[in-house]
Amino acid sequence: MDTRRHIARHVVDLPKSGIRDFFEIVAKMKDVISLGIGEPDFDTPWHIREAAIYALEKGKTHYTSNLGLFELRREISKYVERHYGPAYRPEDEVIVTVGVSEGLDLALRALLNPGDKVLYHEPCYVSYHPGVILSHGVPIPVTTRAADGFSLNVEDIARAWEPGCKVLMINLPCNPTGGTCDRARLEAIARFAIEKDLIVLTDEIYSELVYDTPHFSISALPGMKERTIFLHGFSKAFAMTGFRIGYACGPAELIEAMMKVHQYSMLCAPIVAQEAAIEALARGEDAMKAMRDNYRRRRDLIVRRLNGAGLACSTPNGAFYAFPSIAATGQTEREFAYGLLEAEKVAVVPGTAFGPSGRGYVRASFATGYEQLAEACNRIDRYVQRQGARTGT
Repeated sequence: MDTRRHIARHVVDLPKSGIRDFFEIVAKMKDVISLGIGEPDFDTPWHIREAAIYALEKGKTHYTSNLGLFELRREISKYVERHYGPAYRPEDEVIVTVGVSEGLDLALRALLNPGDKVLYHEPCYVSYHPGVILSHGVPIPVTTRAADGFSLNVEDIARAWEPGCKVLMINLPCNPTGGTCDRARLEAIARFAIEKDLIVLTDEIYSELVYDTPHFSISALPGMKERTIFLHGFSKAFAMTGFRIGYACGPAELIEAMMKVHQYSMLCAPIVAQEAAIEALARGEDAMKAMRDNYRRRRDLIVRRLNGAGLACSTPNGAFYAFPSIAATGQTEREFAYGLLEAEKVAVVPGTAFGPSGRGYVRASFATGYEQLAEACNRIDRYVQRQGARTGT
């Protein structure tokens, strides 16, 4: 029996994640230094883990409200207002999700009718394009460029816009490029969103991890709170990837629509993880700032070493990824990633895993120990020099 013919067409045509595919190979190799998966190398701070343990000991193992624990929503509301500006009611303008990925999925499924179009910038996180497809929408990419620090320009959005566009999806700081936008750029984007009556999904999961200029959220601009869904979570800044806790804030009508999808699929986020998240917001900022300082030191190392090796690499203002061009080697991004893995046992991700705009680049995560990162840079330099010798450059 050919079971493939029973699978929905939009799922059959969906490619597997370029990251996960590549790391199936990496997982079978020994002694690899991985600069691949975007996960903090720090363990979740002890006091947050202790809160989870204590919740279990207290028998907190039951369902919560579909929206999440009210105490957590109240803490989220206070945290968002303090750091980003907008004030959201914990009663009906905040929902706790199973990671930001679920929050994004809920938003797309709640907003899109079949054929609605979604603008998003590339290179981008691997789930954005597929997430739109799975919600029966039409993805419309907007290219960002290394020469501009992979920042997002309203002129490029305007060129990509076409009738039927309903949503603008942005990720700042950006995975995989570390690109950010200053307030002036966001003001121009906000004016365009209002003019074209776009709903904005702003994924700010890396927003605590900025290094040179302060982070600013588009949700704080005049006229934007009522048309923006603010997505955030605990995975990156608080090193809580395995807890799978995110949240969305937005107008009550949109949060209720997202809750409807959530209650018939996930029901609620795990209560133990929610208890840990309360602790993270209450007392986790010092540890988060210490981790950020470590990332800044690593960023400066890898950017300096990559450029020194001949791989042009702009300095990311946020997140924990470098996104160097590998044009100097004469290889494609896939040839470079697989060649580096085979020859020097260093894993980086081909840029096309993040969309066609990533052609000619690779992503290197610096969320790994400083000494390991330094050794990875030695190996990359050695590999690049060999490629130069082969091509005569």
